Amino acid sequence: MSEHAPEPDDLRALGERIDALKRQEAPPAKKSAPTSGEVAIRFATELLSAVIVGFLIGWGMDKLFGTTPVFMIGLFLLGAAAGIRNVIVASKDIERRTAEAAAAEAKDEER
Repeated sequence: MSEHAPEPDDLRALGERIDALKRQEAPPAKKSAPTSGEVAIRFATELLSAVIVGFLIGWGMDKLFGTTPVFMIGLFLLGAAAGIRNVIVASKDIERRTAEAAAAEAKDEER
């Protein structure tokens, strides 16, 4: 018995048909609004990380230069301001994600 090897074009066409069928069967990824826990963790992380980094850099600079806690206080305040800014940016992102999830849910209900 002689075996017939498939042509590369035949294999490519078969692969494209299989991919098309998989795309039809797979439901689109459903966007969901962030939960209150996710929001709280993100806000806490954004704020605390900026404050801690500012504090530690200020503390290190005070140790390096042998100064009173001038750098520590100054960079702590700068870190707090940066953390508040990060929370504002994160809240805008969460608001956008919530609106997208609500729009997707409304679109699903129309069907």
